[in-house]
Amino acid sequence: MSLEIRPARPGEAPLVLKFIGKLAEYERLSHEMAASEAALDAALFGPNPRVFCDLAFWEGEPAGFALWFYSFSTFLGEHGIYLEDLFVDVEHRGRGLGKALIIHLARRCVTEGLKRLDWQVLDWNAPSIAFYQSIGAVVRSEWVSNRLSGDALVRLAESG
Repeated sequence: MSLEIRPARPGEAPLVLKFIGKLAEYERLSHEMAASEAALDAALFGPNPRVFCDLAFWEGEPAGFALWFYSFSTFLGEHGIYLEDLFVDVEHRGRGLGKALIIHLARRCVTEGLKRLDWQVLDWNAPSIAFYQSIGAVVRSEWVSNRLSGDALVRLAESG
């Protein structure tokens, strides 16, 4: 049994998009998915990438992914990593691939001197919350997530 975790490579945007689609379906958010292979290819492999993706392979077969970017804490005055998405295919769950992907990112944080690894989880996703707590993550319920997008974003941008 072998697990390989490595950065996504040029030409693998279709694979990343496939995982994003499966994640959107799992999270019941397929209606919000608008990403394209071209957009992912430009974001991940363009001249100045600001987002990164690690792929997990089980026995050579694509099994999961972690998409992340560097963040910054004004309170710490230090950089960290923000894990935007983590997903492991259903048929590969229970083998420790999700944990291996997070360990991979934790090692990157330690190696690069980054002070924290942050992410969000949907409040109804009890299995993921339990998993994250089992590896020492702290659920921060005191913070409320906010977002501006679509028409609301445009209206604000055009306001005086």
